[in-house]
Amino acid sequence: MTRRLTAAQATIAYLKNQFSERDGKQFQFLAGCFGIFGHGNVAGLGQALEQDPEFRYYLARNEQAMVHAATAFAKASFRLRAMACTSSIGPGATNMITGAATATINRLPVLLLPGDIFARRNVAPVLQQLESASTQDISVNDCFKPVSRYWDRIQRPEQMLTSLPEAMRVLTSPSDTGAVTIAFPQDVQAEAFDFPEEFFKKKIWAIPRNRCDEHLLQRAAEWLRAAKKPLIVAGGGVLYSQASEQLAKFAEATGIPVCETQAGKGSLSYDHPQQLGAVGVTGTPGANIAARAADLILGIGTRYSDFTTASKTAFQNPAVRFININVAEFDAYKHAALPLTGDARATIEELQSATQGFQVEASYKNEISDFRARWEKQVDRIYAPRHAQTVTQGEVIGAVNNFASPSSIMICAAGSLPGDLHKLWRTKQPGGYHMEYGYSCMGYEIAAGLGAKMACPDRDVYVMVGDGSYLMMSQEIVTAIQEGIKINIVLLDNHGFSSIGGLSRACGNEGMGTNYRYRRGEKYDGEVLPVDFAANAASLGAWTTRAKSTEELATALDAAKKQPRTSVVVIETSYEDRVPGYESWWDVAIAEVSEREKVKAARKDYEQAKKKERLFF
Repeated sequence: MTRRLTAAQATIAYLKNQFSERDGKQFQFLAGCFGIFGHGNVAGLGQALEQDPEFRYYLARNEQAMVHAATAFAKASFRLRAMACTSSIGPGATNMITGAATATINRLPVLLLPGDIFARRNVAPVLQQLESASTQDISVNDCFKPVSRYWDRIQRPEQMLTSLPEAMRVLTSPSDTGAVTIAFPQDVQAEAFDFPEEFFKKKIWAIPRNRCDEHLLQRAAEWLRAAKKPLIVAGGGVLYSQASEQLAKFAEATGIPVCETQAGKGSLSYDHPQQLGAVGVTGTPGANIAARAADLILGIGTRYSDFTTASKTAFQNPAVRFININVAEFDAYKHAALPLTGDARATIEELQSATQGFQVEASYKNEISDFRARWEKQVDRIYAPRHAQTVTQGEVIGAVNNFASPSSIMICAAGSLPGDLHKLWRTKQPGGYHMEYGYSCMGYEIAAGLGAKMACPDRDVYVMVGDGSYLMMSQEIVTAIQEGIKINIVLLDNHGFSSIGGLSRACGNEGMGTNYRYRRGEKYDGEVLPVDFAANAASLGAWTTRAKSTEELATALDAAKKQPRTSVVVIETSYEDRVPGYESWWDVAIAEVSEREKVKAARKDYEQAKKKERLFF
């Protein structure tokens, strides 16, 4: 039995019948398709989507943003579900490349279906085609290759029979997932083929809980029993494995303290007795002091980014050893670790059985309790209103955190907010902290709020975004309004790129190009640009208001929650008053030669700090 369909129609018919399964629960893996149509996909995939409304289509406003929304959907779904995205050829396709990089770096599944130039070539060069004098087998879609976990170009309709299953294999793989790109020539999309009916039957992709090697597990248990100051670094893999409950039990049984990466924050509730909070460049004092002294690091689902390792300076104990639990062998071996390559939840359970009866010493427990108590007092101090003319970022975070419910999701990605949120946001439930900090892509935030709310319609979604990111990409507010999706946006207006301005001054410079001011002569040091963010958001259809104090912010949040549509609360914050870093360092190379004395001094400090960087063999 066969069914005659165009390649595009067959693609949609196949995708809507793909399901994931884990722990006996099934999910329709692809929940729909974001798209913006042009001549490269409107007559192919556009026609197929219009003909088959069971596979829901969502109209986006920017191709990069729709990939961000799809990425956030997958992250909020703990990688058990995903979204497809389709674009036309040319700029529509290349707009998706940044989104593809964001997804792949963060190990999150998205399916990209960019239109492509004619496979038959006879009408080349078509509109928006990139020509090459050395080959005809190239288009701008080749740019997706380095940022995709799987890439293919379809030259004949029947190639979908082998390409789509491979795409699904990668998308549902815990270790290999990321952006999957299938470049789809516009003429091939519309060509018909007699596809076998069996191709369209329901397919269940089992997401396994792979077990690690038993011999290595027993050795890891021996290492843990011998450790005096072990420390767990919880990464995003804990959340994607849905292993928070197992981690809590293991930490409680052993007394081993837990610190969290940006992707792993929320693995444990902030008030768990073994919770030390954020680690690394954006970490808490207790977590970073514990990391510096630890004689054993148990990394669970972390890829050890430079922000987690403080540019390889975080772990200073000469005798420190690493055990890594990770589904990806590539990450399991990092830092010359004992690799427990397997699912986080299954491996934590087995490791707890293998270490039954082990507990850290009472003195270490007391040290952890003291770190926790001192940090909570510090957070309370930062949260407390100062009643100054301009509120601080820490005060805003405190006001929103105090207002939000335990199940709320906080979303952010770039600027100075990620550092402060990593330290300060009190997360109670897994998935309640949604930070894109693998690529730290400005413009991710509002689109991500849309995707996260689509994945978790029963949870309140708060998007915290700076004025810089808002100006880069805010148009998906229109998509949220059109779809009737409610997200709560808190826009912090500090009149510039505060994060990079601070970094510039730390490097001995003066923050050039980081203030939103009129140009006066050679510098941007005139009056502040009068951008009316509330009016801008209102013009896109959002309910908007302004707040000037934490008290007004609390009132505004309450009013926004009662609104049926997406809301934007704008509050001006201090450009310079920031939450400091604690017990950490980040390697940002400083000019070796300069006429500025401040740069020379910063270079001297830099050379001294670099001496603490370590490699493990």
